[in-house]
Amino acid sequence: MISDLLENKIKSGARHFVDLPEVVFFDEVADHVEELDGAEITEFITDGVVEMWLEFTYRGHQFSVSNQLGDYWFFVEDAECPDEILLEIAAHFRQLLER
Repeated sequence: MISDLLENKIKSGARHFVDLPEVVFFDEVADHVEELDGAEITEFITDGVVEMWLEFTYRGHQFSVSNQLGDYWFFVEDAECPDEILLEIAAHFRQLLER
């Protein structure tokens, strides 16, 4: 179980809060967002081969996912987003990415 969240804050003010292994293709990550009750995809950009950027809202917060160095990196726009929500996101995606 994930108990420690990353505290990486970036220049934009967003928080990079978890990395998970890139073990599935981008479209499966997008499909998995749609399985999170109340989540809504707001943008999905990919070159169809190597890179992707996915944005979605959940419980009033804006999230993004990108693939970097063999992992999916998860960000939340509001660095003050409660850890409870971040842990929900991390647990949801662990089901897909840490089989």
